[in-house]
Amino acid sequence: MPTPRFADEPTFQHGQRARTAVLYCNLGTPDEPTVPAVRRYLDEFLSDPRVVEIPRLLWWLILHGVILRFRPAKSAAKYARIWSPEGSPLRVWTAKQALLLQGWLGQRGHPVLVRHAMRYGQPSIATQLDALKAEGATRVLVMTAYPQYSATTTASVFDAVYAWAGRTRQIPELRFVNHYHDDSTYIEALVKHIRASWQMQGRGDKLVMSFHGLPQRNLMLGDPYHCECHKTARLLAARLGLSKDDYMVTFQSRLGRAKWLQPYTEPSLVKMARAGVPRVDVVCPGFTSDCLETLEEIGIEARDAFLGAGGKEFHFISCLNDRPEWITALSELALRHMQGWPTSGGEDPEVGAATRRHALDLGATQ
Repeated sequence: MPTPRFADEPTFQHGQRARTAVLYCNLGTPDEPTVPAVRRYLDEFLSDPRVVEIPRLLWWLILHGVILRFRPAKSAAKYARIWSPEGSPLRVWTAKQALLLQGWLGQRGHPVLVRHAMRYGQPSIATQLDALKAEGATRVLVMTAYPQYSATTTASVFDAVYAWAGRTRQIPELRFVNHYHDDSTYIEALVKHIRASWQMQGRGDKLVMSFHGLPQRNLMLGDPYHCECHKTARLLAARLGLSKDDYMVTFQSRLGRAKWLQPYTEPSLVKMARAGVPRVDVVCPGFTSDCLETLEEIGIEARDAFLGAGGKEFHFISCLNDRPEWITALSELALRHMQGWPTSGGEDPEVGAATRRHALDLGATQ
């Protein structure tokens, strides 16, 4: 029987202090808003069989023969419109959320390690798991930035963790957060954020809750994402005191010609404007960090479509980003899923040093 080949691992030290860690994962982003960087990112993203479920050979021909030839230039131009001085908004917000999560947990007496990772692009899930092992993590809670479960997103993160485990000799104890679409602290964070927006800018005639779309086929095959989006919307509407006529659930970011979850966001906004709805507020509950899909697709393209069709006012309500109520929700979620693991105790100077190194590394990459 052949000897298994394992990836190079950090030097193991017998007697090393065991630690608990959280790996907070988001989708990913190109390294820069250029055509080559976007092409690399799209190649990795769209090559994932979890994302596109059609025969591999046929999809390879479409991806490399058509999509990667033309889409990177269009996408790079869109990324350039929303790129910040610190870098990709999604990467900036995700990194901040991870650092704030570690700080909040530490202040509550749970000095666990927290790192962020991207399913596609950098820092990769494998790289961050290696780093956590090097810092002594023997228990890792894997959390995603996706409140609603989908095989295309959440399960793909788990695939990457399993693939890393398959190359690792000493695997940490692993736990996973599948979803939190109906978690009360997540819903409350959204409620407070929307109410704060209304207090500052007034309330629109319609609240549009726009979620990322999926092919309709995924729903028919049993993916729970569509149902979980609607449950989030119902809970959110109930807490806000909205009637069925006060809000609408839509789906954005359609790719290709196949039928996707409906109604589509931009056509719905155009229809509202033409029907005489003067003002809409749009929120994206499924996105926890502002990114291309929220800042450009909703904040620019959807806005232009609504106003161009006769609408008078369009207000995009930002994602939760680094709002305190969101970090609190993440922390409560993490603590519930780490029950039974040792997470409390006095301040560990080694953990503090790891936090400082992570902050320095983060600053060097932005």
